[in-house]
Amino acid sequence: MTAPDTAPRRRRPLLLILPALVFAALAGLFLVRLFSGDPSRIPSALIGRPAPAVDLAPLPGLLKDGVPVPGIAAGDFKGKVTLVNVWASWCAPCREEHPLLMALARDPRLQVVGINYKDTPENARRFLGQNGLPFSAVGVDPNGRAAIDWGVYGVPETFLVGPDGAIAYKFVGPLNEAGIKDVLLPLAAKLSAAPPAR
Repeated sequence: MTAPDTAPRRRRPLLLILPALVFAALAGLFLVRLFSGDPSRIPSALIGRPAPAVDLAPLPGLLKDGVPVPGIAAGDFKGKVTLVNVWASWCAPCREEHPLLMALARDPRLQVVGINYKDTPENARRFLGQNGLPFSAVGVDPNGRAAIDWGVYGVPETFLVGPDGAIAYKFVGPLNEAGIKDVLLPLAAKLSAAPPAR
């Protein structure tokens, strides 16, 4: 008579523990990624590349000092440091960040432009009438195609474009004072001081 085989019994605890170990490792990795770095700075494949060559019509009926505010043309970013803000009137975080955009518009180093995302002209004009007009140009993106070209995940999102026309930074979510003070303004100053690309 042979002794009973105990090998299958030894494998059973390992099979029960292995899924728990895999789950714990994945949960640990998730927590490390969640709490490391700045959640508003999502890496973008467009950083260092030319801003998308999009031509966007102006927001109909939008005036600044009695003059129609222009749309956005593909060549508008060359030669200037440009802050491109993707916004919508229906976006609550856009309303939160708007006073900061108004302040940034007063910075002589920056040209601030807006891409109005999936909005109606009436609501967009009303939003700017109530909250102020920080943009020197507003391009209308009614179906979201330009936002896709820019790699936008949702509104608001803000891009800093250097005078060479390349995207230097992407800020996801509403702008905040710390992000402006610690990242956007120092980078804008550096880009302003850089010699123009030839």
